Formats: sequence, structure tokens, C-alpha cells
Amino acid sequence: MADTPKLSEVEHVKQASNYLRGTLAESLVNPLTGALYPDDTHLIKFHGSYQQTDRDLDSERKRQKLEPLYSLMIRVRVPGGIASPAQWRRMDKLADEYGNHTLKLTTRQAFQLHGVLKRDLKKTIQGFNEALLDSIAGCGDVNRNVMCNPNPHESPLHAAVYEVSKQISAHLTPRTSAYWDLWLNGEPQFTSVPNEGEEDAEPIYGKTYLPRKFKIALAIPPYNDTDIFANDLGLIAIEERGQLVGFNVAVGGGMGMTFGMPDTYPRLADIIGFVPAEKVVDACEKIVTIQRDWGNRENRKFSRLKYTLDRVGLDVFRAELDARLGYPLEPARPYQFRSSGDAYGWSLQSDGRAHLTLFVEGGRILDRDGYALKTALREIAAFHTGDFRLTGNQNLIVANIAPEHRLSVQAVLQQHGVAIEAGKEYTALRRGALACVALPTCTLAFAEAERYLPELLDRLDRVIRQQGLAQDDILLRMTGCPNGCARPYLGEIGLVGRAVGRYNLYLGAAFNGERMNKLYKEMLDEDGIVRELTPLLADYAQNRQPQERFGDFIIRQGYVQSTESGLTFHE
Repeated sequence: MADTPKLSEVEHVKQASNYLRGTLAESLVNPLTGALYPDDTHLIKFHGSYQQTDRDLDSERKRQKLEPLYSLMIRVRVPGGIASPAQWRRMDKLADEYGNHTLKLTTRQAFQLHGVLKRDLKKTIQGFNEALLDSIAGCGDVNRNVMCNPNPHESPLHAAVYEVSKQISAHLTPRTSAYWDLWLNGEPQFTSVPNEGEEDAEPIYGKTYLPRKFKIALAIPPYNDTDIFANDLGLIAIEERGQLVGFNVAVGGGMGMTFGMPDTYPRLADIIGFVPAEKVVDACEKIVTIQRDWGNRENRKFSRLKYTLDRVGLDVFRAELDARLGYPLEPARPYQFRSSGDAYGWSLQSDGRAHLTLFVEGGRILDRDGYALKTALREIAAFHTGDFRLTGNQNLIVANIAPEHRLSVQAVLQQHGVAIEAGKEYTALRRGALACVALPTCTLAFAEAERYLPELLDRLDRVIRQQGLAQDDILLRMTGCPNGCARPYLGEIGLVGRAVGRYNLYLGAAFNGERMNKLYKEMLDEDGIVRELTPLLADYAQNRQPQERFGDFIIRQGYVQSTESGLTFHE
């Protein structure tokens, strides 16, 4: 008899959870603590929430013999990144009523609410569900928020790709009724849950769901603004005569790794073929089910699809996919990516509607002295008849602005100190920078990211301006740990926190997201970061070739070797 495979703790929790219910109902009403029961901290993720503490206060609360200040972060799904003005107003209101008065726009085109107390969690979730938003599968071992190029200039191609992203999201949303039972008093807002009297079942995921999280992104060349190669499944839209015909399929991307474990690594997805548009949802399902059946459920550090692929081999995986589909994928079609960033400022459509892409530093929607972005967007949402589009770079597009509203949008932003022409107000380095939340709320963070990056950029901006590079796009990405939430390994400059005030410096990624960077220096403080980058930026300014990107220059000059695959990332 074959040995029974060992399972991680989380696998046992899922198995015993009754389709993600566990003891969450009891945890929520326990008045003795602001925390959930330990097993429920795993299950709450499937409902879109993480339990966190304010780590800035941990020492003082411990001194006072108080438990940590527990709260919940809630991740609200926005498939394709498009939200209505009504949805924006609701999220703004909930942030003030139950959160920390800010909204976080994530690198996966979702909203995050921070600082929600356990007693307010149900009211908060009900609040955004009333606006037809949900948090189911915002986190957890399932398919997460499906990303899509948010650029409205690509219409009607964009409209077709966006519809596909919504179809994929709906098809891969968990079917359990636990979400509706726990948070919405058993009243589902959507139709993909069991009818009354039916037992729960998960036809795609099964009772224990996936071994780890699963991420899908769609992109429309030449823009790779969703970083599709960083996803478990990336779909590259292929068009003919302006019409969507299908997608190149890329599998096996993922950014996370663990310090001190070289057999963990970030990896970019491999293109394995082309699928027609009408078959892409089924292809996504079959890829998910292969990972469901083949993924590592013993050690979560090796549970992502990237490790499954490197364990079994790409040819074996492709053959299994062909068998489950009942037909082979077609050869991949030609395409070209030029960039992975956002284009800021105004743009116009032929029908008179306008779009305004705003730079949102760190993706944080807030008010502070002289800069009231949160208030400005609330006022715009009161009269705006278009939509709001969250980008994969933590920025925001106020899209489809009616001609009669354009001057009003501009006036409101100017009144509240919000820069409309980001290219004039900020260096390109700052405009393209990404940062994860990190301290004080992320339990995994070793160092600062979002709170600290603007301060570091103040110093780097001086170097940039001295070298005449103020308007040269260079991608900088910072995270507080190696798990990769802000995709640091795709930064031409990547900074990954090792300890408080100390970062590893990575260099040499491709500007279009098709090559990862490589470790250059370890354990640098702020002075060390500036000291190391200053001569590199000077060399780039003086010796680059025409149109040469910083990451390509770093490779050509031999500062680091090119990373050819995840397996060579640590070489």
C-alpha cells in the first residue's frame, strides 16, 4: 500500500472546514479577544480577509499586559479593475466608518480596507456587497482577483478582453454558500451558489480547494501593465483587424521566495500555446484543475504552480492540459510588449469622452495637509457618469468622463492639491515606483515599504535630476519581505526588506516585464542604497545606447548576469 501523503496544517483545516465555515461564526462573536480562533485565521482568507495587528503598538500593549491590537484587512475584488462611481462612494464611506480612513489600491487591481475591527467585519462586508462588490476569494487557496488591462483607449478590443476577464472570474469563484451564510444572512447577491436545500459542492476546486493561491492576468499588447508573466496564468490578447481572436497562454509565474531557501525562487511564466477566445474560460479551468491535482499539499513553500511545472516538466504539463481539453493548444501567435507602466494625464476619445490617469503614490487614497485625494475623488464620484479603473501599478484612471464634466473634474482635483500632470510634478522614477503595505500591519514584513519609499525617493530624485534622468522611466519596486506582493523581482531596481532599515538590492529586470532582475548587494541601509545606485545611474546617463532601458544597460555593462529562468535566479 502506498504511503498516505503528508499534508500541511492548512490542508487539514480546509478538510475539516465544511466548505470554509470552520468556527468563524463562533470566532466573530467571542467577546474575550479581538482575534479569531487559530484555525479560522486560515479560513478567513478565503472570505477575503487577513487578521493583522498594529505592530507599531505591540511593545507598548505588551508592557501594559494587553493583547495586540487585532484588526482585519479586507481585500475587495474588482474583476478587470473597473468600479462604478456608486461602488467608489461605498468603499470611500466604509473606509471612514469602519477602516482607517484610507483606501489601498493594490497591484492586483483590488481595493483593500485596513484597520477593520472584528466586531465591524460583518457590517463592512455587507456594505460593499450592497454595492455589488464582494471579497470572496480575495485571498486564500483559490483563484484571486482576475486582472485586465484597464486602458480604455483599446476599445472595442479592450471591451472584449474585459468581458473575458469577468467570465473567468465568475467561472472560478468558489461555489460554497459559506460566504453568504456568514456575512449576508444567507442571501446571495449572485447566482453561482447552491439553491436552498442543496448541499455545498465545489465542482472545480473540490473540498480542499487549491494547494496555494492562484493568480490570473490578461494583457493587451503592446502594454504589459498587468505583468502577466508574474502570474500563475497569463493571457496575452491576440487581435486581427481590431477584433479579439484569442490568447497566448503563459503558465507558471509567481514572485514569492523565502530567504535562506535557494530552492524557493521567483519565476516568470512560460508561453505554451494559443487558445481561441471562445475556449479560453475552459482552458483556464483545466489549468486550475491540474494544479489542484498535482500541486504540493505537504509544504506550502513549494505549492505554487511554478514549482509543479519545474517538478514535472513543461512538456508533461502541456500534454496533460491537451488531454483534459480534448484538443492541443495551437502554436503561440506573434506579439510584442513595449512597457509595463501607466501613461499619466489626459487622453481623449473620438466621441468627446476623456480619461484621466492619476498617479497615486503607494496606491494609498488618503487626505493629508495640502493633498486631499480621498475627498477629491469622493466629490468627483458624486457627479461622474463614467467609471473608475484601478491599474496594476496602484494608480487610478477616472475613465469615460463626459465632455460636460471634464472641467469640473479638473477643478476639483486642483482645488484639493492633486497633481493632474504627474509628468511635471514628479520624476519618472517616482511615478513608476511600487510598494507593498509592509509595516505596521503586514505580519510577514521585515522592513518598511509603502511608508518609507517616498522618503528614499526624495534622495534618489536628487541623484536622478543631477544626472538629467528626471523624465526617464526606470522601474523601482520595494517590498518589506521576499514574498513579492509589489513584484520586486520585475523592477529594474528592486529593493526587498531583510530587516528593519536593511534591504537587498536587485538589478536588471526588463522594462516590459519579460526578464527578472538579479541580486546585486545585500543588507543595505538607506545610505548604502544611495551610494550603490549613484554611480550606476551616472554610468547609465553617460554611456547608454539610444533608447536603451536601465535594466538592459545594467546587463550589457555586466553589473549582474541576466536571469534566464527561475531556477537560475540565485546563481
